[in-house]
Amino acid sequence: MDRKTLKRLMGSFTVVGAAAAMAGLGTFATFTSSTSATHTISSGTVSIALGATGSANRLTVGASNVVPGDTIQRAADLINNGGASADNLSGIVLTTTASPSSLLDTEATNGLQMTIEKCSVPWTEAGTAPAYTYTCSGTTSTVLASRAVIGAALPLSGLSSLTTGSTDHLRVTLTLPTAAPNTMQGLTSTISYNFVGTQRVAGSK
Repeated sequence: MDRKTLKRLMGSFTVVGAAAAMAGLGTFATFTSSTSATHTISSGTVSIALGATGSANRLTVGASNVVPGDTIQRAADLINNGGASADNLSGIVLTTTASPSSLLDTEATNGLQMTIEKCSVPWTEAGTAPAYTYTCSGTTSTVLASRAVIGAALPLSGLSSLTTGSTDHLRVTLTLPTAAPNTMQGLTSTISYNFVGTQRVAGSK
């Protein structure tokens, strides 16, 4: 065997040996370690409601033959009924709309004016339907100062119902000003009240 052939054979053995060594590496086990954890995420609830139809919610009771200077009073309980899984609210606003609409609600100055107050205890109702009147045997505070009856996202102040499980005893008063003009005779407006509660400020949990 000449030297050239011997070198070729030795080169072949070297390549085969390296390949065998690399193949052998795959047979060794590797050390590993792992750990894991799980947790459950549940969302809270935001829920407000008006009291049941009756003395706890007279907002469904209309009024007719209203003339300048007349006052319409309606009681309504506003309830935070989110339950044990709920958080407190950051605010409650009121949006009022009218359909059908008329000068009674579109005339901002001489049309219907609205005030909302709350009593620390349920209002005492008197009068016969629909001419209800209400007195408070506890403490009275203003939730919404007198303004035109129609408004969007009107902030309501001093509410207890921001807190889960609490109730506000509200009295909504509508007044037709004595300056209401003759053009408001014989008109009809249907007022809708939409209370919207907003979740608390987001934070760490």
